[in-house]
Amino acid sequence: MSVAASIAFKQSVSSDVLDAIYGWAGPLPQVELEFEAELKLLWLTIRPEPKPIFTLQLLDSVVAVQKAIGHLWADLRPHDRPVRFLAFRGRGGVFTLGGDLDFYLECIATGDRSRLMDYAEASVQGAIGNASGCYGSVITLSTIHAKALGGGIDAPRSCHIMIAERQASFCYPEIRFNHFPITAVPVLSRKLGPMAAEALLLSGDEISAEEFRARGGLEAVVEANQGEDWIRNYCQTNLESAAARLAIYGMTYEANRHYEQDLRDSAARWVQAMLNMRPTEISKLQRISQRSEERRVGKECRSRW
Repeated sequence: MSVAASIAFKQSVSSDVLDAIYGWAGPLPQVELEFEAELKLLWLTIRPEPKPIFTLQLLDSVVAVQKAIGHLWADLRPHDRPVRFLAFRGRGGVFTLGGDLDFYLECIATGDRSRLMDYAEASVQGAIGNASGCYGSVITLSTIHAKALGGGIDAPRSCHIMIAERQASFCYPEIRFNHFPITAVPVLSRKLGPMAAEALLLSGDEISAEEFRARGGLEAVVEANQGEDWIRNYCQTNLESAAARLAIYGMTYEANRHYEQDLRDSAARWVQAMLNMRPTEISKLQRISQRSEERRVGKECRSRW
């Protein structure tokens, strides 16, 4: 096959895969998909708007992609599936500032338990989709290029493999306003162990990528701008053994029989804790949200001038 023919073939396969996912899942706001056919690698780039936070729309889009992958090719033998790897990445000055505080505050103000439950359930479904490999279909990976805060860490950490570039940092600040992230305890406990997860969540400290790796939170730390290449190299190196690796990840997931229930129990506690927040704690959330908005507006103004 000529070089031109090979390129055309890869583009055709990529288009077919993306068309199939969009056709099954429908619109996918706040995410972008890119498929590298030669590696059987689907990239999911998070692009939340207007802030770098995990909005309900973003969570719903992630879950829709996971379910599409699990549905479309589940009946094929592993080596026949067009997508063997699903990798998450971000863009911009931070990876994520965590959950959607404005959404939380709106729900708290109106006592809207139902919408808080919708948000919590989407977070749970996202963690299950990543940890299960899109329900037994793919190996899931994530790369963190910058600062990651709060519950926004849990979505990428629920993947089979999570790496970070050296300049990235991690922090769970929720304890400072008498709160906790939706899925952090179950997700972190699987990787760090219960005591290490508890210590991290109770400290509220910001730690480096190297420190997070030392605690068991990362599979690797790489140099700046090398995260995506590390994932590509992983896919190329392990393509032939991907089925066995996925089986091992699947058995590990199934061995933790209580994981899904733990996620849902944690989500239920989070919803109740949100509705029980005291006025002083709500004020802290409002100030944090306002500072985040001021920084966003300031950056937009500087970029325009």
